[in-house]
Amino acid sequence: MSKHSGPPGQPDQPQPGERDAWLPVSGRKNRRRRVVLADPRGRGRVMRTIIELEEQTSVGEKLIRDLIRQQLKTAFLLGGGTLTLLALLPLVFFLAPGLAEVELAGVRLPWLLLGILPFPLCYGVGYAYRRLAESHEHDFVSSVDR
Repeated sequence: MSKHSGPPGQPDQPQPGERDAWLPVSGRKNRRRRVVLADPRGRGRVMRTIIELEEQTSVGEKLIRDLIRQQLKTAFLLGGGTLTLLALLPLVFFLAPGLAEVELAGVRLPWLLLGILPFPLCYGVGYAYRRLAESHEHDFVSSVDR
């Protein structure tokens, strides 16, 4: 029996250092090397922020609360502006009766503005809110990833 023989019935197993000794130099495997692609200093803060968000610590709660506050502020500003604009239309026609008498295509201006204007206005405000909300969320995610 040789010095690397195992138990009876098992094939001979060479020792780790002797295993590749018979291969030519080009056939030997190089040892593993650690390759660093980015500066690891920045990842610690990101991981800490993500952990704070997941574990709902006081810092994570404050970050989420600020995002929600920003979303609510945007919603109330756009909604309040839309409501104010639509509520002022009847007041304008009441205070300026000359405008109430204007006709376009046989239909009076107040009927056109109050019957048609709210639909594209609400659609536009909804579209603007969605874009702003996505922008706020993108800013939130990029601040967490920094």
